Amino acid sequence: MAAVTVKDIPAADFIAALAAHFKKSGKLDLPEWHDLVKTGSHKQLAPYDADWYFVRAASLSRKVYLRGGSGVGAFTKVYGGLENRGSRKPKFHKAAKGVIRHILKALAEIDIVAVKKDKKGRFITKNGQRELDTIAGQVG
Repeated sequence: MAAVTVKDIPAADFIAALAAHFKKSGKLDLPEWHDLVKTGSHKQLAPYDADWYFVRAASLSRKVYLRGGSGVGAFTKVYGGLENRGSRKPKFHKAAKGVIRHILKALAEIDIVAVKKDKKGRFITKNGQRELDTIAGQVG
């Protein structure tokens, strides 16, 4: 039987399972501002889901796993969206860099992602790959 990896599992199922793991394990601490901050200038309100921080951390972990070398600027484009401008045409806005940077630093503290020397962007660590593949095996 072949080992199950993150690539073999549907994204929504994996992200939900990894977010639940982050919340249950207690390794990832919520910042005190998590219920006040917007995730981008195109948003009108903060997220309704109380666990949005864990979901975004799980999503970022998956993105780094699948495409290493992506940095904060690339993720702002991925998580950006259209701003409602009333009767004018919607316009694309990037996501908040500070939120993404804070989550990537928190993931680096628990050894999921790291910055390689002489390279730009974030990469998955061996420990992070093992942990994410373990969660993928439990889901699939």
